[in-house]
Amino acid sequence: MVTCYLRYVIDPFKLKEFEHYGKLWIPLVEKFGGQHHGYFLPSEGANNIALAMFTFPSLAAYEQYRAASASDPACQDAFKYAEDTRSFFRPVFE
Repeated sequence: MVTCYLRYVIDPFKLKEFEHYGKLWIPLVEKFGGQHHGYFLPSEGANNIALAMFTFPSLAAYEQYRAASASDPACQDAFKYAEDTRSFFRPVFE
């Protein structure tokens, strides 16, 4: 069994969008044989840290999920949603 622990640094002004993103992924992980333990959004303390945890029966099962999610249409939609709603930085030099 392998449990994945994800730590996100999020925009505290986009909690609603991040919660939606999490709700997209919970059934997708389960679709590929994982057990999702949920997303954990800021409540007290730091307002820009969120966590997620999910488990697969084995490392091989997790790797299969990773490979399959790369071409799954619903996963691609979730990746696209993240791309459309997250913040990006552009360097500025002299």
